[in-house]
Amino acid sequence: MNLRCRRSLWFVCAVVAAAADPWLAWAQDYPTRAISLIVGYATGGPSDTIARIVAERMTTSLGERVVIENVTGASGSVAIARLARAAPDGYTLGLGDWGTQVVNPLVYALSYDPLKDLRPIALLPSSPMLVLARKGAPADTLSELIAWLKANSGNVSQGTSGAGSPPHVAGAYFQGVTATHILMVPYRGAAPAMLDLIAGRTDFSIAQASFALPHVREGKIKAYAVTAKTRWSVAPDVPTVDEAGLPGFYMSIWRGLWAPLDTPTSVIAKLNSAVVDALADSAVRHRLAAMGEEIPSRDQQAPEALNALQRTEVERWRPIIKAMGIKAE
Repeated sequence: MNLRCRRSLWFVCAVVAAAADPWLAWAQDYPTRAISLIVGYATGGPSDTIARIVAERMTTSLGERVVIENVTGASGSVAIARLARAAPDGYTLGLGDWGTQVVNPLVYALSYDPLKDLRPIALLPSSPMLVLARKGAPADTLSELIAWLKANSGNVSQGTSGAGSPPHVAGAYFQGVTATHILMVPYRGAAPAMLDLIAGRTDFSIAQASFALPHVREGKIKAYAVTAKTRWSVAPDVPTVDEAGLPGFYMSIWRGLWAPLDTPTSVIAKLNSAVVDALADSAVRHRLAAMGEEIPSRDQQAPEALNALQRTEVERWRPIIKAMGIKAE
């Protein structure tokens, strides 16, 4: 076969391959422009901070910018709905978490199904939560805090990120196991809710530990317990809920990246590789460790592992949330 025939045959094969898989040639060159990473919470909150740390390092691996886009509302479900409707071309990603991917489908009437309408990319760092109160709260231990809440039933307020958000679910769960009554005040993100707790405009909170820790260290708010089985490495002086008198009150807020359902597998693989590289980077790990974020092991960072975690968590929390009767406000 002469050179001209071989070239003609190669061209025909390439055309047939492209017709069989229209994404093939395009996906090999991905990405060729900036990628949008949607975050469903306000700027400055824990999810936003982690997204920016990881996105900065992903930019290095992918060779194109990963740009954060904050889309707030309905405890992150507005952002995830937008992600589900986006073109499955790898240029729109979304950061989801325990709240958006597990709780929201049980609380809101959604236009999408987080398990069926999205493709998992990779698991991101997680952290426990802290039981908190404003600086002037007249309680020094968790037992004293619970007694104070009971004595002021209905007159103590808690800031949340909206119905179904981690602070809201944690607060409702806390009320159920302690027989207290707390007034829930919804905000458009963790950052504005924390500002009002620091200012004393709200009284109580259960917030993501990595986000609350700097304010605890500065003495702006009080921490009574960490919602984990063991003490938190970056705040070893804060007792566990078991030690503080609220045994078994465990909660961990995990996060991950997702893409629209029909995003090509080759694109998912490139994005997963960029996340893996980011979480292996020493500078990124140092920044996350300083926040108290726990980085998942390499095998946990696979798309399949994130999907399995989400399904397990839905089964765990469905009966709890149903029993608490949490509904959209």
